[in-house]
Amino acid sequence: MSDRLESYIATLNTTDTIKALFRQHGERYGWIAMFTAMLITLTSFLTATSINVALPQIMGAFGIGQDEAQWLSTANLAASTVGMLLFAWVQGEFGLRKLVTAVIVTFFLASVVGGLSPNLEVMIFARIVQGLCAGFVTPLSISLVFQLFPANRQGFAMGITSIGTMLAPALGPTIGGLMVETFNWRYVFYLGIPPMIISLPMAIVFLPERDGEKPNNPFDWTGLILLSTAIVALLVGISNGEKEGWGSTYIITLLMTALVAMIGFIFWELRQSSPLLDIKIFMSKRFSILALSAFVFGAGLFGSTFLIPLFLQVIQGLSPIDAGLAMMPAGFVLALVAPFVGRMVDKFPPYNLIGLGIIFFAISFALMVQADTNTSFWSFAWWLIIGRIGIGLAMPTMNISAVRAVDPAFMMQAAGVINFIRQLGGAFGVNILSVVLYRRTQFHVSTVNSTQDPTNTTTLETLAILQEQLLGSGISAIEGQAVALQHLATSLHIQAVAVAFKDSFIVSTVVFLVALLPVIYLRKVWLEHEAIQKRVVPQT
Repeated sequence: MSDRLESYIATLNTTDTIKALFRQHGERYGWIAMFTAMLITLTSFLTATSINVALPQIMGAFGIGQDEAQWLSTANLAASTVGMLLFAWVQGEFGLRKLVTAVIVTFFLASVVGGLSPNLEVMIFARIVQGLCAGFVTPLSISLVFQLFPANRQGFAMGITSIGTMLAPALGPTIGGLMVETFNWRYVFYLGIPPMIISLPMAIVFLPERDGEKPNNPFDWTGLILLSTAIVALLVGISNGEKEGWGSTYIITLLMTALVAMIGFIFWELRQSSPLLDIKIFMSKRFSILALSAFVFGAGLFGSTFLIPLFLQVIQGLSPIDAGLAMMPAGFVLALVAPFVGRMVDKFPPYNLIGLGIIFFAISFALMVQADTNTSFWSFAWWLIIGRIGIGLAMPTMNISAVRAVDPAFMMQAAGVINFIRQLGGAFGVNILSVVLYRRTQFHVSTVNSTQDPTNTTTLETLAILQEQLLGSGISAIEGQAVALQHLATSLHIQAVAVAFKDSFIVSTVVFLVALLPVIYLRKVWLEHEAIQKRVVPQT
């Protein structure tokens, strides 16, 4: 057994600390460490996805609109993007064990603060802290896969550990809906506390300490400030464009600030010896194309996670738990698909799997365009299943392929950057689809209202039928007229919002079809790279 273990360790490209942990716990250590990472990642994603089913209740509790409520998703995603870029530096300074332990404790405290929030501002702050913690742990599984498993098993390991990420969209809305209906919306924030308590001792025992001396790399505070300024200014500008006016001084100032900060960030990073984001990583053409695909994919993925629970509750009138249940079958299918995709990543070119996944997701949203108040539970569930199969094909493939596309020295950086870019795309997706939904709602409400005049016979007939039914139930004529008008106004508003959701689903479909373009180019670049490798290897 010892010889077999030493033989296995010899196949790994890993640190002395991890090799010592293998000798202490045996060959199974790799899976134990990955389960620990999976539990932590699942918890952070669970909290991120569960809040979407509670948005209508939060909007009612604080008297806010959908444009303000979406910041609970956007702020979380934006903070997680920053955390992903910080991952490489922080784990180098403190090691995975200290990093993850601190993240678990901080996440616990943020969950308590979020659940006790007296106003929207405190809640958004808690979501920012949770997002930052999630950003730190999201690249964790990818970095461990490349250290704990040989090359021919990395895809399978990534597929298995992706189950946690994949289960979150299924379990989050359902458990969140259960919390909202059984208790209240505040308990959605407490979902992550029990698994974080369980994962804390596991992280202390099974995650590796830093190997060797501290690298002594100075932290790039200027880069962090410039990047954070660019992201926040752009997201605030996009989300407030409708309310303030796209041509207003406020919005133009925000957008120009974002542009200047991003340009400044790029030039600053190019001049640093220890940059927050090493721009040289994009010299790999394969990585750059995968990053572009990940951005567009993230926009559609997180935008859809924001839209679908709202649609199910606002248009179909489902309770929070029923909205979660509608999403559960798709999540379980996604979890079943992930391990098989992991094996496929080790055997098939990535561009085929990513392209196929994007096509599945586009088909899913194309089908949702026909959804309305009468769409059956299982019709919507099947449409979601098609989309989640697409996620299962594309996301693990992107993660593994992005790290394989760069020099080993950039492995930690690549693991954080590819997730950073996907999350950044997600933050923009939530914001942009929120704007689309708002604008199209206003347009369709205005269009429907313009048809409601004394010459509209359909309206008059509908009001007459409603008033007759109300009179039959004992309500006076004056009260009946007021109730009928209110009922008609509500029905017309829901119809207008339903059409606005259809428009948003069309936009999502187009976004995913656009994401196919870089994948098509990726095929050409990947084949060229493989041809060069075949010519070089024999000579060496």
